[in-house]
Amino acid sequence: MTERSTVDVELHGGPLDGWVVPVDPADPDPWIAIISDHGQHPGGRSLYAPDTHGVWRWVRDLRPDEL
Repeated sequence: MTERSTVDVELHGGPLDGWVVPVDPADPDPWIAIISDHGQHPGGRSLYAPDTHGVWRWVRDLRPDEL
């Protein structure tokens, strides 16, 4: 089994602004959806993706049944 390496990124905007989370830079679909009670849909997820400069920005909040 090959061990995947991760890098820590800071999230910008949205309910998780300022959080630092690990991401896999080799992931072909670069986004993360973190379970959050701080967003628009408690118990749902907050979706973040890198912008064209590599800054991880809030995209939107997802309802619990959207993922």
